[in-house]
Amino acid sequence: MQTIALLPGDGIGPEIIDEAVKVLRAIEAKYDLKFQFKESLVGGASVDIYGTPLTEDTLALCKDCDAILFGAVGGPKWDGLPKELRPEQAILGLRKSLGLYANLRSVILFNALSAASPIKKEIIGEELDIMIVRELTGGLYFGKPKGIERTHDKTRAFDTMEYTDEEIKRVARIAFEAAQRRQKRLTSVDKANVLETSRLWRTIVTDMAADYPDVKLCHMYVDNCSMQLVLNPGQFDVILTENTFGDILSDEASVLTGSIGMLPSASVGDGKPYLYEPIHGSAPDIAGSGKANPIACILSAAMMLEYSFGAKDAASAIRNAVEKALNEGYRTFDIQVGAKKVISTSEMGDIIVKNL
Repeated sequence: MQTIALLPGDGIGPEIIDEAVKVLRAIEAKYDLKFQFKESLVGGASVDIYGTPLTEDTLALCKDCDAILFGAVGGPKWDGLPKELRPEQAILGLRKSLGLYANLRSVILFNALSAASPIKKEIIGEELDIMIVRELTGGLYFGKPKGIERTHDKTRAFDTMEYTDEEIKRVARIAFEAAQRRQKRLTSVDKANVLETSRLWRTIVTDMAADYPDVKLCHMYVDNCSMQLVLNPGQFDVILTENTFGDILSDEASVLTGSIGMLPSASVGDGKPYLYEPIHGSAPDIAGSGKANPIACILSAAMMLEYSFGAKDAASAIRNAVEKALNEGYRTFDIQVGAKKVISTSEMGDIIVKNL
């Protein structure tokens, strides 16, 4: 029995989580797997009831589970709250408390959606399959000191970018191992011509390459990488980078797939549970309308099966079922290119279950 914490959150979060659970129930019926789901509130939904985006009870529930499936948090309803009460603090709190220091974002363009990508097919090539490994708990977002100072004649804002050798080594190790399982190519992205943190990053990653002789390592400046993702995305296999650069590059890469509603992710660390979530936001403007694309959440569940439970066959079955649905021309409203039929959130879940 595998115990899964369900954290639907806000906006379209509950809708897409429902479809992922529907698919996991179908997996139970087909494979030697059994799931127990434990649901709890996070984000704005938790703020409304408990006055905080992440309660101690929810955190304890997550720590007691084998994996976490997260929907989405946030919305204009809570925009005026102090920083510590904003819904987004839920995901930041989970990452910190659970030691989830690496985010794995799978960027795959399904062939049926090639026309939906803003990049021409002759540039993308026959296949696009990139894994971005982003450091998640260091860098500018967490470095100290940070703040805003005001004097009589000016206002000064400052953030600190910092990394230790151990922080770099642990996320680089995950990236090298991911490359070993894939096409054995790793691109480490930094800004070593300007930043001291990047110079340390490049030195450590270069030294670690000796432990992975089967992986071809290259280094690339972040500005060049952002350009190459548009000019020649097929050159990449695994991309490793620090927190801020990874945040930007992974969102850029998501557009290549035709819709941000297609991309899953996993946040991992040295111990379990790991956390799985679609990379899109809560989309409050379409919540409850049946327009949400559940595929990213369903593919996040597939990543969970593979990374947390070692059920690679079941994970592949989900991906194949998604691909079949797209090949048959079924689309949600965000991916209407090549559509034979535009269907609702729940209908897409039903089609994927049928294909299983």
